[in-house]
Amino acid sequence: MTTTAQRRAATPGTLTRSRYRVLVVEGQTLLAEALELALSIEGYDVHTVAVPHRHRTPEALLTVLLRHQPRLVLLDLELAGDGDCAALVRPLAAAGIEVVGVTASADRARWGAALVGGARTVLSKSGPLRGTTSAVRRISLGQPVLAHEEREDLVRAWYARRAEHHEVTERMARLSPRESQVLGHLMRGRTVHEIATAAVVSPATVRTQVKSILAKLDVSSQLTAVGLAYQVGWQPPVV
Repeated sequence: MTTTAQRRAATPGTLTRSRYRVLVVEGQTLLAEALELALSIEGYDVHTVAVPHRHRTPEALLTVLLRHQPRLVLLDLELAGDGDCAALVRPLAAAGIEVVGVTASADRARWGAALVGGARTVLSKSGPLRGTTSAVRRISLGQPVLAHEEREDLVRAWYARRAEHHEVTERMARLSPRESQVLGHLMRGRTVHEIATAAVVSPATVRTQVKSILAKLDVSSQLTAVGLAYQVGWQPPVV
């Protein structure tokens, strides 16, 4: 079996295209087929990795990908169901594999997260196929594929998002146990009167708790409070 050190020792440009293995890991079947065809025409050793339901966790999928010993992986960053395949970028890059993220998201912070994890670049699914084949070609030749300024802008967007996430999480931690329960009810779409009935308290008491939640989260509406909670993946306490 080829070791990571041996894989790193051979620069991409020393391999012929027929020996440069590219894996296409894409949830949209038509796009996966188009990418495989376009790269095959370019002469690369291309394989589309079928991802059956039992492998739809990032950890299981990582095992499947490493078994193929690719030089480059075109990775659908939203592939893993409720998970996030962006988590695969770092271990793949650490194994000496070039990673190109492919996404339908226009969220620049998400693109930056993939770059911080070790991806060479991130491409939009709405972009032309020639953009993908060009990126693979440049990487296989050991050439830069993303302008330094663009990379820096995307990485800054990620770090700004992470700082914002941390700040919101700290605000969430200020909520009392009862306020956390009330916010959980709001996330489920319950009204003040419904919350009051469930808790056997007066609506006025719940309104006071809601006002305290808004003050601690530094927002002006229940809708914004709920949005913040979902934004950082906050989970209400189990009642």
